[in-house]
Amino acid sequence: MIRRIVSSSLFILAASVAQAQTPAENLYAEHCSDCHGADRLGGTGPALIPETLKRMRGPAVSKVIRNGRVATQMPAFSDALAQEEITALADFVKTPLARVPTWTAHDIQLSLTPAADYEPADQPVFKADPLNVFLVVETGDHHVSVLDGKTFERLDRFATPFAVHGGPKFTPDGRYVFIMSRDSWVQKYDLWSLKEVGRVRAGLNSRNIAISKDGRWVAVANYLPRTLTILSAADLKVSRIFDVADQDGVPSRVSAVYQAPHRDSFILALKDVAEIWEIATGPSTGPAWQGPAVSEDSGRGAARTSSQELFAHRRIKVSEPIDDFFFDPAYRHLIGAARSGKKGVVVDLTIGREVAELPLSGMPHLGSGISWMRGGKRVMATPHLREGKLSVIDVGDWSPVTTIKTDGPGFFLRSHENSRFVWADVFFGPNKDAMHVIDKQTLKIEKTLRPVPGATVAHVEFDRYGRFALVSVWEDDGAVIVYDAETLEELKRLPMRKPSGKYNVWNKITFSEGTSH
Repeated sequence: MIRRIVSSSLFILAASVAQAQTPAENLYAEHCSDCHGADRLGGTGPALIPETLKRMRGPAVSKVIRNGRVATQMPAFSDALAQEEITALADFVKTPLARVPTWTAHDIQLSLTPAADYEPADQPVFKADPLNVFLVVETGDHHVSVLDGKTFERLDRFATPFAVHGGPKFTPDGRYVFIMSRDSWVQKYDLWSLKEVGRVRAGLNSRNIAISKDGRWVAVANYLPRTLTILSAADLKVSRIFDVADQDGVPSRVSAVYQAPHRDSFILALKDVAEIWEIATGPSTGPAWQGPAVSEDSGRGAARTSSQELFAHRRIKVSEPIDDFFFDPAYRHLIGAARSGKKGVVVDLTIGREVAELPLSGMPHLGSGISWMRGGKRVMATPHLREGKLSVIDVGDWSPVTTIKTDGPGFFLRSHENSRFVWADVFFGPNKDAMHVIDKQTLKIEKTLRPVPGATVAHVEFDRYGRFALVSVWEDDGAVIVYDAETLEELKRLPMRKPSGKYNVWNKITFSEGTSH
């Protein structure tokens, strides 16, 4: 018996679907509601709402309804439904809900599902270096592969919730990893035991997660409802839920949440209001809380609650909503950009205001930005989602250094402290099969790799020592390709089901300058 998890406030929605009047609603109630929920907010299957289905463009939803989904419980309906019925169903599930639902602490608690077969291990059950392990997210069939970072042997392959989104996050010791799905399921996995610990649904539609500096808290950035959920990393129970709104009460989705380790805090970007939030994850008397305790209406930007309270939060006003951001190595400055894609801004988190503006047109993807030392100065670089270029900025005075032209708009940048190269994909357009390898000092493209002509090639991650660079062939019948990071020679291909991100434990827990955070 599968326990249905629906909050009391959602029964109105459920009843309205059950009393469906349109043919599409009747079809959904008959064929879909048992797995996906009468409210379309998920059950054993994922939520079927526009926010969850956003990445399934065009006819993809109809195709899944018609043909099913390999290696999942989603059956094919081609024999049961006519094509016009499949099209009507696809259109229905892409229709926004009539009202914004809630998801309370009680709902979250009811969803908590410990893994029945989990037993902790006293030490890793494998011989590989546990800090040089990779996690590879395979979105083709919703699994994660665990790889030895030296031999690239697969240590485990486990199922994840539907549509993993945002990078997995590790506890500071590298033992546990937390993985989040688009419909807000947070899965905890023990890398020593190679076993799932459990999972919980922290919202209804989410963007990403972050782990606190001490490893005690997991923050979940939610689109639906408009909240930030903070879970205990130990047992996945709710510790705090923030209703996210600006000082005038205007609610907002949370675009992103990241750990700022030097500040012992979480930093939030808000999608719909012109504020950044900082939430203390330790005693809020450290670097995160220096600067004036100004009032909400003082106009100076930063405002904060009690300086002693755990999860105390402060608001920083910005000129427009910031969708994504990058930190300098000291985590004092945040470099952000809005979805309008016209500029970037630099926010000094200590004094709580914007201090510089950057000429970054073409929608910079600052969440993939990286930094390195060049000629005695620290620079940062970001790809752009709308233009074929990389922007390089001097972090000392925020002046532009140069623009590197690429074969098309890119999504990810990666490097390593021990590597002399930056790797930049060309994710969009006709040259999506290209991977540029750029010299950090000359800022010239050293080589362009095309390992699979016509296939999307993206997202690089290095091993702990910077010796190997792993590249994704981002296709259903794809692969992870292992390169020698110095000679650029291909060493090995590992077949994978649409591998997207790859995450090395050491690089993530040490906040390597060559990887996004």
